[in-house]
Amino acid sequence: MLPSKLPSPGSFAFLSGLNKQAYEFATIWRLEAPVDEVWAEIKDSESWPEWWRGVLKVDKLRDGDDAGIGAVHRSTWRSALPYSLQFDSEVIRIEEFKSIEIRAFGELEGSGLWTLTLEPDGITVVRYNWKVATNKAWMRVLSPIMKPFFRWNHDVIMAWGGEGLARKLNCKLIEII
Repeated sequence: MLPSKLPSPGSFAFLSGLNKQAYEFATIWRLEAPVDEVWAEIKDSESWPEWWRGVLKVDKLRDGDDAGIGAVHRSTWRSALPYSLQFDSEVIRIEEFKSIEIRAFGELEGSGLWTLTLEPDGITVVRYNWKVATNKAWMRVLSPIMKPFFRWNHDVIMAWGGEGLARKLNCKLIEII
């Protein structure tokens, strides 16, 4: 059940004694698919477990407005490394067929931005920018030595997403950057 008051970014003060490592990731998928079909799959995060390896579960905790702004989803991810993460995502901005911005809180805290563009040759470019910090104490403690592994792990999960989306849409995944 969703708490009546959502935590604000930075509200996990009990972890303030540990070094909070920020991570910034950018992933690009280039797909031979219509932008509206790609948009529909990205926007419907509750269906991600059907096609995105590593996404174990996505539950809607709160509906948003007619555009989806204000919706909150809880997602559980199982990575290539032997751990799982669970966090909530609140949709804070949507520009139909172009972008979705979220605020993450829980075991990860930060922001994500999906941006879709259509190239003149009909290729849909999906870019995901993810700026987060972890609230898991063991990840914070180990981050100075594990940061390259966490980055590699993120890249693996995002590759699974691009590959799964291409399979779901029965299209060619041209590249993952």
